[in-house]
Amino acid sequence: MKKLNELSMSRRAFAAGTLASAAFGSRALAQSDPAFQEALENEAAVARPQGGVKRNISSFRSQSWEPYFSNTHNGAILVDTKSRALHFWSEDRSVYKLYPTSVPESPELTRLGRTSVIRKRIGPDWRPTANMLKRNPDWPKYIPPGPENPLGTHALYLSWQYYRIHGTHDTRKIGRRSSNGCIGLYNQHIAELFELTKVGTQVLLI
Repeated sequence: MKKLNELSMSRRAFAAGTLASAAFGSRALAQSDPAFQEALENEAAVARPQGGVKRNISSFRSQSWEPYFSNTHNGAILVDTKSRALHFWSEDRSVYKLYPTSVPESPELTRLGRTSVIRKRIGPDWRPTANMLKRNPDWPKYIPPGPENPLGTHALYLSWQYYRIHGTHDTRKIGRRSSNGCIGLYNQHIAELFELTKVGTQVLLI
């Protein structure tokens, strides 16, 4: 009987070890996938200790357009400033995209509501507003297109003055409250969104 019990326990231990190895192998394989890594980064809630920047984008998930738009004429962009995510639907709704974003660093700099894309530009230049220069007097008054430009490689200009959806060369900003009012995306994502949108695309910030 003792030998039977030992044999049974050995079989259970072997089965458990096999399952654990399979699970570990699957997880390791998944973690080697760049898409998995990006999703993990986008969905994780990270709180930095000792007063550091808090990052919480745990609500990063797909959405339906119907609660936010009456139609998708010219395409539609939803920016959720709480989950720090941008959703895009093409006019015929055959294309849906979901991107992590940076959002304004304070409620005072955040503007919510409906607007639209009125201009598109590759290689945007940048001039800080008077209020920005007042808060940051050491900033330059003009930055030409290039790697130092805070608007990244592409920009979508909104009907609200000074507000844009744009790229950023500083990838640390994505997923954080880090902007002066605009919505920032990774450069590869804004380049893709740039091609999908048109002048007149609807935009809603919530």
